[in-house]
Amino acid sequence: MKVYEALAEAFVAEGTTDVFGMMGDANMHWMHALAQQDVRLYEVRHEGSGLGMADGWARTADRPGVVTTTSGPGAAQLATSMIVASRARTPLVAFCGETEWGDEGAVQYLDQRRFAAAIECEFVHVSRADFAQEAVQRAFFLARTQSRPVMLSAPIDIQQQEFDQGAPYVPSTELIGTSRLLPDPARVQLVAGLVQTSKRVVVIAGRGARRSDAGREILRLQERTGALLATTLQAKNWLCGDSEFHVGISGLFGSKVAMELLQEADCVIAVGASLNSYTTEHGYLFPDAKYVQIDTAPHLVMGNGRAADCYLQADAATALVELNRVLAERAVRTEGFHTADVKRRLDEALEPPAEYHREPGLLDPREAIRVLDSDLPGEIGLVLGSGHQTDFGTMLFQRSREVLSNYGMFGAIGQAPLLTIGSIIADGNKPAFVVEGDASFLMHLSEFETAVRYGVPILVVVMNDEGLGAEYHKAAAKGLDPNLAVISTPELGGVAEALGGSGATVRTVEELKAALARYVAAPGPTVIDVRITREVLSIPYRRLQYGEDV
Repeated sequence: MKVYEALAEAFVAEGTTDVFGMMGDANMHWMHALAQQDVRLYEVRHEGSGLGMADGWARTADRPGVVTTTSGPGAAQLATSMIVASRARTPLVAFCGETEWGDEGAVQYLDQRRFAAAIECEFVHVSRADFAQEAVQRAFFLARTQSRPVMLSAPIDIQQQEFDQGAPYVPSTELIGTSRLLPDPARVQLVAGLVQTSKRVVVIAGRGARRSDAGREILRLQERTGALLATTLQAKNWLCGDSEFHVGISGLFGSKVAMELLQEADCVIAVGASLNSYTTEHGYLFPDAKYVQIDTAPHLVMGNGRAADCYLQADAATALVELNRVLAERAVRTEGFHTADVKRRLDEALEPPAEYHREPGLLDPREAIRVLDSDLPGEIGLVLGSGHQTDFGTMLFQRSREVLSNYGMFGAIGQAPLLTIGSIIADGNKPAFVVEGDASFLMHLSEFETAVRYGVPILVVVMNDEGLGAEYHKAAAKGLDPNLAVISTPELGGVAEALGGSGATVRTVEELKAALARYVAAPGPTVIDVRITREVLSIPYRRLQYGEDV
């Protein structure tokens, strides 16, 4: 067989079922070989968009996503999305064709090894024919074990060479242990001792806890210790329907009540959460607390610059089973935060404002988010983008549903619709919606046509303030001219229809409800252009730009 066929065979053995990207001279033979093995190929309009989709696919499927490009400019288009995936610690493999080995005078020549280092991904080179399948194995091994993207670069001339099939291909999964990391019994006792002497415990659940399916044990721990339950942004709304003492996100996106309560903690138990600067609000929260951290990493330094008082390296669910067992043996039972007064304060924090801002033809973004949350069933997942408008959804969405957030991942706008397309495909084409700003959505508008072409039932809710919302409010706070950040937009509902999907531009609650009802009744590629006022500033921006305690 040819090398490109051997490469394709190895990808299939690694579990590749979906590939996103664009065809070119240097990857077309490989793509043809994959199609012959019934791998689904999604042709996108921009290589970076394909990587964004592979990123969303991987985050949902919890295994490496795959993107492909041709040589040189094709690979170079990956830059922004690759850094986003790297910062998100997403496992994926980018199969990038390359000009003929050693031909630095080729029009599309690019030193792809140096480029990969610059965009924060690992690099594996198919430098000779007999290394082809070993290269694939290494790329997937690195993606899986280091939880990061890997560029697999294959010169076009080497792809065309003959490959001598030797021993059967061994997938990288067979080289990786699959057993859960067990906790050190002595350290479990130390953690139990610290928890036993604490009166105001807070449990912070992160993405690692969710992946470990540790929810039941977290709730048991919370009940026994009288703890408040908070989450990181990446685990937003997880378990909120299972606990009366769930305070929401810990950090900048928390309510004023949550921040007040969290500052009373004398013990913080982080489960699968890195306790970065966002979660600890740069050390502002938990000023008098002792820290317990449960994570599979050998060690982590928290966002406040400290190391945990007691660090337990273990799988989240396994560690909590043991901790709950030891606490039961010690007959630990604490009221902690579980009082009627705390419950009342938490309930009041969820109440809508007494009145919304009224402006002809424009919605208050807070009211729009509450309508979305109530009218879209909980089984429809949510993806949150970045920018000022995202702050409203990040704080106000309360319904328990699958949430994927791209906030803090390089601060790149425009990625969330791409992540959503990939996530939906990984989830068997189950409908999901993304909340984005107008500038963000227009950045990759052409990929809505990709969603239409493949029948992806994505709902894009564009919170449209006709401008760069974050820059508008930052400029105003700094005494600059905010109108320089104003950019008019067309009726995006009509644009969506022109691209073959469904769409609506809405300016009232009634119009929004009607558009949502149409999507729920028949999910398909849809854009709802929600025209919102610029007069309402999000709570995080009021805190950051004006120092308001809200």
